[in-house]
Amino acid sequence: MASRASRRAWWIFAAASAAYFMAIMHRTALGVAGVEALDRFGIGATALAALSITQIAAYATLQMPAGRLLDRFGPRTAMVGGSLLMAVGQVLMATTHNYTWALVARVLIGAGDAPIFISASRLVTQWFPPRRAPQMVQLTAQIGQAGQLASAIPVAWLLHSQGWSTTFLLIAGMGVVAAVIVFSVRLPGAADAESVSSPTTGGSRHTISRAGVRLGFWTHFTSLFSANTVALLWGVPFFITAQGRSVAEASLLLTVLTLSKFVVSPFVGTATARHPLRRSWMVLMFACVTAVAWTLLLIPSTPRPMWQLVLFVMAIGAGGPVSLVGLDYARTFADREHLGAASGLVNTGGFVSTIVAVGLVGAVLQVTAPHGDYGLDAYRLAFAALAIPWALGVTGILRNRAKARADWAVDGVVVPPIREALERRRLRRMGE
Repeated sequence: MASRASRRAWWIFAAASAAYFMAIMHRTALGVAGVEALDRFGIGATALAALSITQIAAYATLQMPAGRLLDRFGPRTAMVGGSLLMAVGQVLMATTHNYTWALVARVLIGAGDAPIFISASRLVTQWFPPRRAPQMVQLTAQIGQAGQLASAIPVAWLLHSQGWSTTFLLIAGMGVVAAVIVFSVRLPGAADAESVSSPTTGGSRHTISRAGVRLGFWTHFTSLFSANTVALLWGVPFFITAQGRSVAEASLLLTVLTLSKFVVSPFVGTATARHPLRRSWMVLMFACVTAVAWTLLLIPSTPRPMWQLVLFVMAIGAGGPVSLVGLDYARTFADREHLGAASGLVNTGGFVSTIVAVGLVGAVLQVTAPHGDYGLDAYRLAFAALAIPWALGVTGILRNRAKARADWAVDGVVVPPIREALERRRLRRMGE
């Protein structure tokens, strides 16, 4: 692998990033069409939430199969097929008034979305030098988040000016455009991909079953669910009904959450590339920051000032970039023949935890306020339940970190204690 990326690598990166940008638009379009969906399908809030959860569940369930398809057929086929499948789902959303068919459409969108990011990440690790790969994966994710921001304004404008069917048909057309872009740029197939894969620590002994891949799963699991729980479902009602904020203020808080990902992403990518033996420390540090943020938000029995809510969403928003450290574990621990499946397994983590977290919050709210009067006290208890997936995730990180380091030691890579590493660094500086 050359120390600098080729021009072809940048063209491939551009095509893959464009496909991911459009996939995020597909994924988040319903988020700005909630009111219209209630009227179109004649449903209530619970059924509307089910549309979102159904898509997430399909995405998470199909990560492993998508990874195996990626390993078998290569990124090009996976991304073209996924983009077209999302387009079919959006055509169905555009043309149906039936709730059941809307659920089917959401399944198709989730299924089509499943291979897009792991394929884009695979291409980055294949076509860019290993030391730049973490930063490029973060950049890919940033471009995807730009798709989320872009969907908010154009989709909302289209809905109000052109109506439901026209809007979702145009979004479907974007899926076709994404497929054409990826197809027009020559991406490596399965055989070609193997020839350009970046080297992995320990070679073929590090398969999908290795502790390092499981460490990536628990990293993704722990880092992502807080931001997703707030952004995808419970944030707006919590800010409005429990914190007394206006709709505009709630929207602003979700925007800050997304912008936080942009700000944090370059720092996470740089730290991951420069300190590959200390990635887990960064992940655990973020887990602690998240716990503190939730604690400061939930312990007071009165609504929080706006500045504290802003700091809260900034803190949990950083989980998006941190979760991608899990994919870097897949890159360095899985053998290249199973890299797609390993990436799929890791990428499942955060969406499994999101489903668990969203379900826990809803269940506790239902028990504490069965008549639907969800006040601050009910939300405090409901969000406190997120300590369960948090503790499960941190435990998984600690257990598999120890096992992964043992596997590394067998290959001659020893991770010195943090105190010893800091002392060595101090001595080197003194010597300079």
